[in-house]
Amino acid sequence: MASSPLSTLPPPVAHVLTPEEELCWLALRLVPGLGTRRSAQLLERFGGPQAIFRADPNELETCGISGSVARSIASGCSFDEASTQQELMRKAGAQLITVNDTRYSDRLREIFDPPPVLFARGNVDLLSSVCLAVVGTRHPTTYGVAATERLSGDLARAGLTIVSGMARGIDTAAHRSCLAAGGYTIAVLGCGVDVVYPSENRRLAAEIAANGLILSEFPMESTAFPQNFPIRNRIISGLSTGLLVVEGAQYSGSGITAKLALDQGRELFAVPGNITSKMSWGPNLLIKQGARLIQDWNDVVVELPQPDQRRLIAAGRQRILELEGEAGLESSVEAAASNQSEATQLGESQARAARRVLQHLKLDATVHLDVLVDEIDDMSPSEIIASLFELEILGLVRQQPGRNFAKVW
Repeated sequence: MASSPLSTLPPPVAHVLTPEEELCWLALRLVPGLGTRRSAQLLERFGGPQAIFRADPNELETCGISGSVARSIASGCSFDEASTQQELMRKAGAQLITVNDTRYSDRLREIFDPPPVLFARGNVDLLSSVCLAVVGTRHPTTYGVAATERLSGDLARAGLTIVSGMARGIDTAAHRSCLAAGGYTIAVLGCGVDVVYPSENRRLAAEIAANGLILSEFPMESTAFPQNFPIRNRIISGLSTGLLVVEGAQYSGSGITAKLALDQGRELFAVPGNITSKMSWGPNLLIKQGARLIQDWNDVVVELPQPDQRRLIAAGRQRILELEGEAGLESSVEAAASNQSEATQLGESQARAARRVLQHLKLDATVHLDVLVDEIDDMSPSEIIASLFELEILGLVRQQPGRNFAKVW
């Protein structure tokens, strides 16, 4: 994996940018014709945007910058637009995270071409959490949505921050199921953080801004041009310790992201699919090429780097302490370590009853309550109803109209 020039910068520092510093960073981002790699070379040479703007054009050209771009930098022509961006950020409640800020993701800083600045709305601390990218097609099957909802929810409960692109389909399912599970999620956009795309995700975007993080390298009010999405995909994989592909055609955006993840040295996971569905070609091909086949959340967690596993365990213990207190710590940690069903968190007798009921439910069809009562003849109707209620609360069973029940996959 190629290293980034930004990895040679001085150690990151923690401080809130002054308005003048922020203006200079924005102006550097907005210089016409100055790309990410050239910006990194200038930052490596001069240390910061203020020094870059004070430099002589000839000195800038020695860093590989063209004469026209060097003159644009020296003229300060981007400062007017930078001032406008500052005002837009203020109105939207957005922050600017620079590459030399300790809040900037260490993983992202190490990729080949990390963005010098990120626009952010929400909980910036999530950039330092253990992240997993979940991506897939914009036109998923029912199976693909169900798999995404289950895996994203379970992984969020395991302590992972779910990263995706807030596109239609798999991305949306990943974000929503993560939030529903009480977890954290990061949406990396191919437009400005103040632009909602697609428009039907307006409510989802508001929920992510309130309970997660919306991120983009594109300036405020940037339109979601098609060419932006392959560019943003390197950030989705760059933030993450691994990438999970659920569904996608053979030549798709998720395939592009998977290639980026491999180039960045990330773990690659894929959910197998029906061989007759073209939406399964992408993940099935990745599995043939060496991606880890995923059936449940534990298949992902056991493949994560040891430091990330230790962080998840420590975070899990802390959550248990907060939710249950010291008395419940030992039994809950043992249950999580043995990868048992959530039903084991019930009392032992309740857990046995719940397991009995769960064994009589199906994934692909509903079972009527009367059928359960007839089949489970050693349990009373009230015991069965109580078990169904507990399983529904735990998210293991879903009730359908007419007192019909199905197992949640």
